[in-house]
Amino acid sequence: MGAERDDTPVLITEAAPSYEEQFAARKRKYMIMMGLRLPCLLLAGLFHHTWWLALGFVALSIPLPWMAVLIANDRAPRKVEKVNRYQRDARAIENRRVVEGG
Repeated sequence: MGAERDDTPVLITEAAPSYEEQFAARKRKYMIMMGLRLPCLLLAGLFHHTWWLALGFVALSIPLPWMAVLIANDRAPRKVEKVNRYQRDARAIENRRVVEGG
């Protein structure tokens, strides 16, 4: 009869992903980058008769662990929030008149 109701959740905040979600994403990136190292080394072995190509694959596989660790340990930057701080009005003191009794 009527339109079907869509029960998918709607994001209504700008909240950052949870720590667990961030950690899972960083772990996934690490596993992918480390997984790329094995094919590079296997391709270097397959192309051993073409020394420059084998050397290129080995050279490509060397920085992968270092890059994987750096990317996996890099957390998202914290959101900068403007803090509302109290600041007194300096003119409020200067404009007061002092009457001395005498």
